[in-house]
Amino acid sequence: MIFAIVRTAVAALRRDRASLALSFVLPIAFFSIFAMIFGSQHNTVPRVHVIVVDQDKSTASRQLVGGLEREGSLIISTRPKSKTKGQELPEYTAASAEAAVKAGDVSVALVIPQGWGQNPISFGGSHSGPVIELLSDASDAIAPQMVGGLLQKASMTAMPAVMAEKGSEYTAQSIGGFTPEQQKRMDANMAELRQIENAPAETGAAGAPEAGPGGGGMIAVHERAVVGENKNKPMISFYAAAIGVMFLLFTASGSAGALLDEAESGTLDRVLSSRVTMTTLLAGKMTFNTLLAFSQLCVMFLFAWVVFHIDLFGHIPGFVVMGICTAFAVAAFGMLLASMCHTRAQLGAVSTLLILIMSSLGGSMFPRFLMPKAMQTAGLFTINAWAIDGFTKVFWRDLPVTALWPQVGVLLTVGVGLFLIARRVARRWELA
Repeated sequence: MIFAIVRTAVAALRRDRASLALSFVLPIAFFSIFAMIFGSQHNTVPRVHVIVVDQDKSTASRQLVGGLEREGSLIISTRPKSKTKGQELPEYTAASAEAAVKAGDVSVALVIPQGWGQNPISFGGSHSGPVIELLSDASDAIAPQMVGGLLQKASMTAMPAVMAEKGSEYTAQSIGGFTPEQQKRMDANMAELRQIENAPAETGAAGAPEAGPGGGGMIAVHERAVVGENKNKPMISFYAAAIGVMFLLFTASGSAGALLDEAESGTLDRVLSSRVTMTTLLAGKMTFNTLLAFSQLCVMFLFAWVVFHIDLFGHIPGFVVMGICTAFAVAAFGMLLASMCHTRAQLGAVSTLLILIMSSLGGSMFPRFLMPKAMQTAGLFTINAWAIDGFTKVFWRDLPVTALWPQVGVLLTVGVGLFLIARRVARRWELA
């Protein structure tokens, strides 16, 4: 009897493909996604895009920039990329580099001030001359530390003669000068270093101290967070958007499931026999689901404002625009799932499978900027990624509503496209 019961249960599971996928496909998909995120971090170092502004134009600064360009873990840009082939744009300035960090184009920018080459190193923890400024985005805590360490390394590998010469000057001042014999040996060593400095450098040379920004390295660096510096718990707004979008997808798919209940009970046939068309019915249900999803977002952000004190009312225009567009896209997603599925049970299994995969790829579970490049690109095929990027622009970067046009455009296009597909699939109820 026990064997017969087990055999019956196995046959039922085989017939229910959605439950079968939920039992076996979803765990494998999740394992693969997180294995690609965390497994690759032990084998490869993520490359950091850095803007470098050389205001000094000295030999030392040019050597330092060259050393940074040879670092395999960094992508150095000294001027914006032109969209027109063959056209070269002007070099970055301190203002344009700061604007690029604020806009989220890069996480780090380095500004080498004028006069830095005359006194490039710090001695004994003090530095009297101009210091390199490291502009950072506080949302990425890894990139500034990585760039700061590689900056100290590049200073030793790219400009050893300059470092040794300035170091000897500081040492001579500290001990009261060198003897003639010591000075002779110092000059000979400096000549050898200059020969090494003029020889072709090897990428990824090691042996230099690595220190973070302002961490007591050979080069004095002042780090300044140009994004998130004066915000009150700004990451709370990020997680409110990330988690909010994921549960909006669940809410929209569950609410759209009322269409399946009506079809099963026969209510849908009676409604369609009246003057209500399928297009009008789907549009009405989608409008309700959009309002429901937007209301859910409002409640979540109001809770975050009351309990965690995020700056909600200072960003009302951007919040409303992103909230409505996100709600519209997830409502259309829910209508499509409801139109494609045949039962509530099937809808629940399929929606869980798709929403969890979309959320893991789109940044609702793990920040996308920490993912490998291929996975960041894959995340752009999810509603989550575009919604989170839009809310990040609003609450983190304080960008105006006009800067939201890429996210707004994609979400609205996705919403309209999914609704049209849902309307096409829903013809099966009209033909039944």
